[in-house]
Amino acid sequence: MINRELLVKISAIGICFAFGCCFALLWQPPEKTNQIYKEALEDYNNGNFQNSYYLFSKIGFLSDLKPFAIYHQSQCAKQLGDTKSEMKQYQFLFNNYRKNRLSVRSRYLAGQMLVDTNPEQAKKYFEYILEKYPDTDYAIASEYYLGLIQLKKYKNVAIFPESEKRQIENSFRHYLKKAPQGRLALNAANYWLSLNTELLPDDYILMAKTYYLFENYQKVKELLSRFELKEGWALDVKNSYALGNNERAKKLAAYGLKNYTAFADESEIKDAVDIYIKLSPSKKSAIDYLFDNSAPKGKDYIWSLKCDGAPSEYQTNCYKQLYLNYPNTSYGANALSNLFFSMIKAGMYKDAAKVGQDYLNKFKNEKTAPMVMFWMGKIAERKGQFEEYQSLYKSTIANYPDTYYAYRAYIALKHIKATILNASIKPLPVEYPYKGVSKKDVILRLAQLQDYEVLDLITDDEFIKSWLYYQKGDYSHSMLIARDAMEKVSPKPPRNDLRWRLVYPIDYYDEIKKYSNTPELMLALMREESYFNPKATSSVGARGLMQLMPATASEIYGSKINPENLYNPEFNIQLGNTYYTKLRNSLNGYDISAVASYNGGIGSIKRWQTSITYNDTDEFVEQIPYAETKNYVKKVFRSYWNYLRIYTFDE
Repeated sequence: MINRELLVKISAIGICFAFGCCFALLWQPPEKTNQIYKEALEDYNNGNFQNSYYLFSKIGFLSDLKPFAIYHQSQCAKQLGDTKSEMKQYQFLFNNYRKNRLSVRSRYLAGQMLVDTNPEQAKKYFEYILEKYPDTDYAIASEYYLGLIQLKKYKNVAIFPESEKRQIENSFRHYLKKAPQGRLALNAANYWLSLNTELLPDDYILMAKTYYLFENYQKVKELLSRFELKEGWALDVKNSYALGNNERAKKLAAYGLKNYTAFADESEIKDAVDIYIKLSPSKKSAIDYLFDNSAPKGKDYIWSLKCDGAPSEYQTNCYKQLYLNYPNTSYGANALSNLFFSMIKAGMYKDAAKVGQDYLNKFKNEKTAPMVMFWMGKIAERKGQFEEYQSLYKSTIANYPDTYYAYRAYIALKHIKATILNASIKPLPVEYPYKGVSKKDVILRLAQLQDYEVLDLITDDEFIKSWLYYQKGDYSHSMLIARDAMEKVSPKPPRNDLRWRLVYPIDYYDEIKKYSNTPELMLALMREESYFNPKATSSVGARGLMQLMPATASEIYGSKINPENLYNPEFNIQLGNTYYTKLRNSLNGYDISAVASYNGGIGSIKRWQTSITYNDTDEFVEQIPYAETKNYVKKVFRSYWNYLRIYTFDE
């Protein structure tokens, strides 16, 4: 007979062992969890899904990485074709981790899987998403699937209840309103039309806009015939232009701008104006005609074009009248800033100062506000008002620190005559965009583990998304996301904020330094030319990082080159810098003129230098006739300023 005491010991050992196994499933040291997760992710990225699934299953249930491990298990199962395990992981995730950002995604993906096999359960999942997560993209897509489920339900039924048709219509209508160019938009429009119900004009317009966005212009033409001209004239103009029916596009644009602007929004009116001008032999005549024959709504855009092209002696009054008629629009604000500068050109400093102050009181957040504040400083400096101009220049730098005008204000404040500042940058790497984040923060942990796929799914922070693209080597996409995100930030963060490095990353700097005496300026120029995309190709055929035309590159190189070679980063940088140096030497060493000629051509710059009346560099830049070239100069020197500001000195 077994000793009773031995039995107790064996039982105790068994209980301890079982408890230990359970505890191991629930908790692990963070270092061990990280190591398992990292190995599992490596297998996943290498296509070893079976082992990846197993390793992710070993993540402890008490770890904050567990829901992400479960999601990865679902994706491993999907890759292996194991739909049962895939569904099991989705359901486990959204049932046990409801507050996790992947919960709604898992429920949505589970619903997608069940649309054909278990539509009633899928319907419950999509309705739950609409109720609990109404402001997400998953809710928008759920609208589509609810419509699809109902449509499939009655597909082969002799009697299709009208109430069900209306529900289906509402589902597709809601989807197209929120996502006219979404992944499911074409399907939504096609299914909706298949119902053969009597639709309202707004419904046809909604579908027609989707077909237009997907370039199905013949389908748009067909739908346009189903409602009155006045309701879809703006879309008809664009669609006719896309189909090459220029005569109809031009006539309809003129007719619609005169009679039907009430049925179009501001962007549609602007598109119609642009198409009419493109199809006219004379831009000036086209603008004059539309100015005299257009309804008040949207006329501010036409008026601004008229003022921009008017002779200098008439511009002041033109901008004044535009502002008086449209005082509260962006075009009105732009007109007031132009009126302000036209007075400066005329030497009317007292009147200009009054207009400038009125502008700053009303439009301090408009795009032209930095220009007005800077030139208010210039006026004060020309009038010898020392404290006033010092204050205005400092305010320009403080309020609009990352603008071209902050750069010009800094130069004016320091009385620097040169365009290129005596400073060189200290390259710093792009880092995770936020300091002071707890080491326990799950976003930071996923970033350190390089789980970019999951990070992209669970964060709405545009700077983190930018950082993710940078880590993947997609520098141009990364920079564009960060640039757009920073435009929304107000007030701007300090120059040492890590987010700035995403907006102004230092890429290809070592290569630039080999071939340039002004590497910071060339870095800025390259940023604006290609956003650091070595494969960038313009609509006219310019290629590579510095956007060189093959003919220009061959001329610089001294013999014909293979255009494909311009996609080689270092070769492109070498030729681009040689070309810039040539332009600069031909323009007496003036960098602003050289930058302008890089965009507008050296012939244009030399012509403007003699035809434009100006007292200094700032007046010259403001009067460059080509809007594209003027904006290009400002963008390049804005980038130049920011590289110095972020990577060298204090403002």
